[in-house]
Amino acid sequence: MTTRKKPKVYITRKLPEAIETRMRELFDAELNLDDRARTQPELVAAVKSADVLVPTVTDRIDAALIEQAGPQLKLIASFSNGVDNIDVEAAARKGITVTNTPNALTEDTADMTMALILAVPRRLTEGARVLTDNHGEWAGWSPTWMLGRRIFGKRIGIIGMGRIGTAVARRAKAFGLSIHYHNRKRVSPQTEEELNATYWDSLDQMLARVDIVSVNCPSTPATFHLMSARRLELMQPTSFIVNTARGDVIDEDALIKSIRSGKIAGAGLDVFENEPSVNPKLLKLAEQGKVVLLPHMGSATLEGRIDMGDKVIINIRTFCDGHRPPDRVLPARI
Repeated sequence: MTTRKKPKVYITRKLPEAIETRMRELFDAELNLDDRARTQPELVAAVKSADVLVPTVTDRIDAALIEQAGPQLKLIASFSNGVDNIDVEAAARKGITVTNTPNALTEDTADMTMALILAVPRRLTEGARVLTDNHGEWAGWSPTWMLGRRIFGKRIGIIGMGRIGTAVARRAKAFGLSIHYHNRKRVSPQTEEELNATYWDSLDQMLARVDIVSVNCPSTPATFHLMSARRLELMQPTSFIVNTARGDVIDEDALIKSIRSGKIAGAGLDVFENEPSVNPKLLKLAEQGKVVLLPHMGSATLEGRIDMGDKVIINIRTFCDGHRPPDRVLPARI
């Protein structure tokens, strides 16, 4: 009896040990033990030799790279929910299947979104710094000191009512927020009834009427700078915006101007337009307590990363067994 050759799998970043161990058991897996971001020449070498590429959101898998892939590369099993870093159409033209890891990030990202929704109006990071940056100088409680804004009874406008947006809505409703949303299409009547959600086909009209805006849509050509200078102008001066989706959905320069001028009250950002670089002007606003900034950690839980890795493994095994992987991404659906 002959043993079937294990597929050669190239993994671009370090993954949880449990996932890496399973990868080595099942595949001829090349790991990234030092977690150094792969260079473009290294990615070129990988696509020329590997049967399966396992990239992450930090890897740019564009048409030029895909065109250099060898005939043996048949699957790009992305360790990510979003695939805006992968040219899915170019992959399809080359006969390469692309998969992702949907659902694994939903609850963790929604949790972090809710954390920012609380942190920005209630000035949580400012309060924490009072105790750590100026140890011993806190004078004690005062009726008018460190006043934030109540979120109970306010309106939240969710941009993108997919899995994560809906999970955010469920949390927000539990905190007493009124749910409003803008999406390419309405959610089911059952979901609207469950959340008592109001649908707006006009994003402009919704923005003018809500107190908190939560960005939860994917990054696509259609959503690039969706929150433009003009749309930021529509928001109320007491409103806040939170983004745990992708940085380029918001025009960052316009956002900075809006906060500096007092046209909106503040922002909570887990993603940035030019990651990993963060605009120094945003850092200055964070020092002033106008924004809360996090280093793209919305989905960063051990449980979530293991769930993502399990999905990657299932997609690879299913594909290599000659079946359609469960999380295949089609060009028309991104």
